[in-house]
Amino acid sequence: EVQLVESGGGLVQAGGSLRLSCAASGFTFVDYCIGWFRQAPGKEREGVSCIVSSDGSTYYADSVKGRFTISSNNAKNTVYLQMDSLKPEDTAVYYCAAVSVLRGWEWKEDGMDYWGKGILVTVSS
Repeated sequence: EVQLVESGGGLVQAGGSLRLSCAASGFTFVDYCIGWFRQAPGKEREGVSCIVSSDGSTYYADSVKGRFTISSNNAKNTVYLQMDSLKPEDTAVYYCAAVSVLRGWEWKEDGMDYWGKGILVTVSS
């Protein structure tokens, strides 16, 4: 069974930090770009970041560049998102997601192969 299980969300003040984890199982971890989308109330779901563990390629939305850092621990099949300098507009449900990179792919909501259940991040002003 394929699973993506998020952890590490919570409440933090603006300017603070959180680290999200996504533990993957049931598929070939290194053949996927794995990371996060997020969705705030009344907003569209947007891609945040992903990483391809086989070669270390990383991708970031412009809104989080310089503040968020994605990494992976291949032995643990886990991806981490270190979120620094958090802003109230970062408040959202964050969803771990994965897409195969073995053929043409895009980091888009309708292109994902697997999804986690989501975890809430709240940044207070």
